[in-house]
Amino acid sequence: MMQSSPADRMATRLLADVGGTNARFALARPGGAPEAIRVLHAADHTGIAEAAAAYLAEARPATRPTVAAFAVAAPVTGDEIRFTNSPWSFSIAALQQRLGLAHLFVVNDFVAAARAVPQLAPADLTQIGPGSAAPDMPIAVLGPGTGLGVAALVPFQGRWIPVATEGGHVTLAAADSREAAIIAAMRARTGHVSAERALSGAGLVHLRDAIAAVDGVDAPPLDPLEITARAIADADPLCRTTLDAFWAMLGGFAGNLALTCGARGGVYIAGGIVPAMADRIAHSAFRERFEAKGRFRDYLRAIPTFVVTHPQPAFLGLTALLDASR
Repeated sequence: MMQSSPADRMATRLLADVGGTNARFALARPGGAPEAIRVLHAADHTGIAEAAAAYLAEARPATRPTVAAFAVAAPVTGDEIRFTNSPWSFSIAALQQRLGLAHLFVVNDFVAAARAVPQLAPADLTQIGPGSAAPDMPIAVLGPGTGLGVAALVPFQGRWIPVATEGGHVTLAAADSREAAIIAAMRARTGHVSAERALSGAGLVHLRDAIAAVDGVDAPPLDPLEITARAIADADPLCRTTLDAFWAMLGGFAGNLALTCGARGGVYIAGGIVPAMADRIAHSAFRERFEAKGRFRDYLRAIPTFVVTHPQPAFLGLTALLDASR
């Protein structure tokens, strides 16, 4: 954990939530809410340093930030960071030096999302299905977006400890023969079929192509936004079938995660896809598939599932992590 000096604790903070598609930036004072929030398109910049510099040039803070916390869609295992679904890479030490920071704290983006959960208000959540959170029990967080993020939050001696994972890259499991056929069609094209291969933005495309192959129908090229728009409008049977399969597989994956983590404190869904369709997931097969684990149906029925509707949960998590470093 980063250790900061008294001066650093009062400094303006630069916050960043950087994924494969967007880089979100904000400024914050200790104890204050994030402000000057901007969303930059990653493709418009050559790297994270350039994006951060462009943000600071636009935001023009009264005092230059000396402390920063970045949440990145990549494993954080050392100084060198390589994004999973983006060509960006960077050295933490070099980025700190380039931005003139006394301290730069870098975590996986779903570590930040997980640490945000205790900070969320009831208005920031939509519950899907039954269940009540057991106090002082582990929490699981997942989120389909450009990729599929996964993290856990574990209580320890009155504190919450986020646990980084790469759970989005586990092998995708089939619940029945049709899903097995769909996954087999995906495997023929991509080799290993991770959960992220189906449960992400690009995953919607892979899933639709595989369903079309299984059902023997044509599938003209569509991007993820077109697939979801056509499905929601009920204007395309293949897109509707794709979105239905997405919800069902997401429920199965979330149930597996809940069992793996013992997440009796709840399962929280963030990311760029599901919060925009919270009404749709509520009327899908998600919750039924979440619970459909044989002898452990009752165990899972007691676990609540929530969609995180707060617009910037990563900033809440980063702020909490910085505050804990005091």
